Amino acid sequence: MEATKALAKATAALLAGNARKTVVYVSPKLVVSICRRFKPKARERRQDFVVKIGAPNYKEAPFVKACVAAGEPFPVRQVQFYPWPVKRKLK
Repeated sequence: MEATKALAKATAALLAGNARKTVVYVSPKLVVSICRRFKPKARERRQDFVVKIGAPNYKEAPFVKACVAAGEPFPVRQVQFYPWPVKRKLK
């Protein structure tokens, strides 16, 4: 899978769900991730995204290492989702 197909897959997954970030693992040294800059409100008409195509960062590297150790073939079929952080309730 090349980077353009992985980017389309990550974008479709992000728009379909209510996630903050989606990651597609193309190879052990190539990761495509897309994240929203702001949490969308109900009245918003536009969406801002940040796209990263490159080496895995410090949060993604342990997952890649675990996939290689388990013998998972690349590209990984499942898209990984990161949810929005939950606000603490004040007392």
